[in-house]
Amino acid sequence: MLKRFITALGVGVMSIVGIPSLSHAQPAPVASIERTAMLTEQRTDVEVFSPAMQRVVRVQVLHPVGDGPRPTLYLLDGVSAGEESEFRESTWTQRTDIEEFVADKNVNVVLPIGGTASYYTDWRNPDPVLGVNKWETFLTQELPQLIDARFHGNGVNAVAGLSMGATGAMSLITRHPDLYRGVAALSGCFDTSRESSRDSVRGTVAYKGGNPDNMWGPPGDPVWAEHDSYLLAERLRGKEIFLSTGNGLVGPYDFGSGEEVLTGGTPLEIGTLACTVTFDRRLRQLDIPAQVVYRPWGTHSWAYWQDDIKTAWPTLKAALQL
Repeated sequence: MLKRFITALGVGVMSIVGIPSLSHAQPAPVASIERTAMLTEQRTDVEVFSPAMQRVVRVQVLHPVGDGPRPTLYLLDGVSAGEESEFRESTWTQRTDIEEFVADKNVNVVLPIGGTASYYTDWRNPDPVLGVNKWETFLTQELPQLIDARFHGNGVNAVAGLSMGATGAMSLITRHPDLYRGVAALSGCFDTSRESSRDSVRGTVAYKGGNPDNMWGPPGDPVWAEHDSYLLAERLRGKEIFLSTGNGLVGPYDFGSGEEVLTGGTPLEIGTLACTVTFDRRLRQLDIPAQVVYRPWGTHSWAYWQDDIKTAWPTLKAALQL
């Protein structure tokens, strides 16, 4: 008792004479833009310190010339997330004409780089191979205010993605419906707690060397259901929604190389077809309108997604209130 009294007395004396208490907590770090570099007049490389990720995260922003207010589209990558360029840029800008497509549009397009096999979600544990993944926190809490301040965002947002990024985009809008007004999901799976889709997600993480248990826990963990857009689909009511998928059949972009077919493009797209049909039926059951495009052919390939994002544009344009 005497020891506790003396300790308390000492702290009180230090306060009186102006000596700071040794137990004073340091302020928590905040997200901040560390560096920007204009790559072109309408494309800027941005390095953002993320307290959640405990590191600097690279994003690139496609934006109009000038400083007028505009909405923002967050455009998520596939499983490699820029790996092909050693993470210098998104695969979107490597493999599609997205930069040219949005050049005449009054919109910011934010391209996160480096979320390999992350599903753009918050992982339960750091992974020995894939590192610290807190992408949901980064994309929904840390980044938007920085983008709006630096690139004249008006607070109107939509989210889109393909393959892994399609799953991530749908999860983000169903978990944060107040942040996004619409979504475009190209060749994705959305019922992540159903066995076949869950196994696909786990296989994608393992394909890049990660331990799937570090993401949402082992199979059957309740966290899988918490990220299941099929179960959360009611939250899409009132949103602008676009879904698209091929069916695995070789189409016009597959002739000549066959690269995507030989590396799994056909079975992967057959899988996303089943996932899209399932989610489409769920939206119909809930009487939630959506534009759903079933292509008569097409493997899991970038050339088709380049077309799909343009087909999705009227839906995204409505969501962004352009």
